[in-house]
Amino acid sequence: MAPTGRTTKSVRVPPAGRDLVDTLVIANRILFDHDVVDAFGHISVRHDRDPTKFLMARHLAPGLVTAKDVVTFDLEANAVANPAKRYYSERFIHSEIYKRRSDVVAVVHCHAPPLIPFGATRTPLQPLYHMSAYLGAGTPVFDIREAAGMTDMLIRTPALGAALAETLGDKPLVLMRGHGATVVGDGIPQAVYRAIYARLNAALQMDALKLGTPVYLAREEAEKAAAAIDGSLERAWSLWANAARTKMKGRRA
Repeated sequence: MAPTGRTTKSVRVPPAGRDLVDTLVIANRILFDHDVVDAFGHISVRHDRDPTKFLMARHLAPGLVTAKDVVTFDLEANAVANPAKRYYSERFIHSEIYKRRSDVVAVVHCHAPPLIPFGATRTPLQPLYHMSAYLGAGTPVFDIREAAGMTDMLIRTPALGAALAETLGDKPLVLMRGHGATVVGDGIPQAVYRAIYARLNAALQMDALKLGTPVYLAREEAEKAAAAIDGSLERAWSLWANAARTKMKGRRA
């Protein structure tokens, strides 16, 4: 599932800030701790000193990522710093979104089970409560069959990554039929927050649908609630990061 990637050795890339690398490592652990990713899935962040590059781990389970595993890629998904033997085959999800969305600073791709039914049915994922209000912007569904016919469902090429990015458009999340979801944000904390609460909203929405007809947030409610939550992201991030660091220290002891 993760063939060897190309490495470009002649490109000079300024080193990413240590804080950014550390934050990316912690983000991997947080997503694993909150069941957004398991052995599969990944998160990336745009390079803080060169917006035409991004950082992402080598081919590795998110819960095992350390700073030494972080590779720098260009927007063609070629490794240009700290190369490894294998990379995620779906790194084109990230590269093609960064190409098209200058506002995106972080991308999360996951296969969280509660999200899968909403990509495989005609029931749209909608904001059930204020914590997932950002979903009010819309949740498009990418069907790889429409883009490339019969495939193994993975985004293995720039063309498929471009098709996914086009379906995402200006939205914060795109569901992927029979696969999972990709979430974007203006930084790691926002992307992680959105991924966690997309998963939680999906589970709650399925419960609500069993009880009757849910009352979702209206567009104006969603916009106001999303803005309020974005102003408090540090509160959630600090809690999650502290818990992840504590677990990491415990494993080393």
